[in-house]
Amino acid sequence: MRKIGSLGEKIIAQWLTDKGYSVIESNWHCRWGEIDLIVINKSLKEIIFVEVKTRSKNNWDDNGLYSVNHKKQEKICLTASSFLEKNQIFTDWNCRFDIALLTYKKLTNSEVISSISDNCLKPKFNYEGYQFEIFDYLENAF
Repeated sequence: MRKIGSLGEKIIAQWLTDKGYSVIESNWHCRWGEIDLIVINKSLKEIIFVEVKTRSKNNWDDNGLYSVNHKKQEKICLTASSFLEKNQIFTDWNCRFDIALLTYKKLTNSEVISSISDNCLKPKFNYEGYQFEIFDYLENAF
């Protein structure tokens, strides 16, 4: 299952890079917890802490949204504070907390493996034998 989560994080990192953001850290951790992705928008002087949740289709927790509960949000905020304390270059930057929700399914041999553009409402990506779909990307989620 960790492999699927890592693949989801890679897809979101590339998707954000394609949108003009710069990924400066992935899986940054301290004693308080871990942040999946830390990205910046240099032109807006904005730092974004991204929690990525990757779930199979027809899952029980609204594609990972329920798992980002109040306690998880507190841990992410503490971890982000620790990051900012160690990286004071971002002291005057705006910061936000985003949540990326992806679903996936394993591709079968009969399915055509091709790259799918993210010009549709819910971008899909085929990667390492799986099809991932960005179900939702919540800016300023908390």
